[in-house]
Amino acid sequence: MNNKILIVEDDAKISRFVSLELTHEGYETEVVADGRVALETALEKDYGLIILDVMLPSLNGIEVLRRLRQAKSTPVIILTARDQVMDKVSGLDVGANDYMTKPFAIEELLARIRANLRKTSAAGEVISIGKLVIDCGSVSVTYDSHPIELTKREFDLLTYLTKNRNIVVSREQALDAVWGFEFYGNTNVVDVYIRYLRSKIDDVYNVELIQTVRGAGYVIRDRD
Repeated sequence: MNNKILIVEDDAKISRFVSLELTHEGYETEVVADGRVALETALEKDYGLIILDVMLPSLNGIEVLRRLRQAKSTPVIILTARDQVMDKVSGLDVGANDYMTKPFAIEELLARIRANLRKTSAAGEVISIGKLVIDCGSVSVTYDSHPIELTKREFDLLTYLTKNRNIVVSREQALDAVWGFEFYGNTNVVDVYIRYLRSKIDDVYNVELIQTVRGAGYVIRDRD
């Protein structure tokens, strides 16, 4: 597991505090305070995870993340002001793995880091259910060897359902796992993305991959 963490934060007090706490926990840290420098650093070096503030000089954190995602899938936790909902939405839409609102408890940040690094350690996993194959390493999906183009959110939801195969997943569980437990919205967004997945898989290949359990949620079952 890569325990190198890049901290991108222009508030010196916050970056120093986080760096000291992470170092104490056994992580190797590097601190950058400028958006453009952060992007160059993240592209040149390999990090296990990046902690990325949104408000940065030269290049804001959302744009740094957008450009980074064109080349790398390094896990990113974005830091936002508590009342900036659109920053959270924008960050997640362009590929953030998680987010924290300021001020935050260092214990929660450490827990988020551990959770994201655990996900990364399993990134090479390949999941198969019948003719459906999900390659977590390449973030790709095929059905009967035909590639299926999915957005990151669709991919994450499909992966979550397949990892919980044969278990009925409620909308609330899916929302917490895929969108984050602090998501500002209602559970209807899960239904919307289920429809997206069905239109790209079930409808195209004439299968019933994702089943609805009325009043309970959704399930993908093992197939012969």
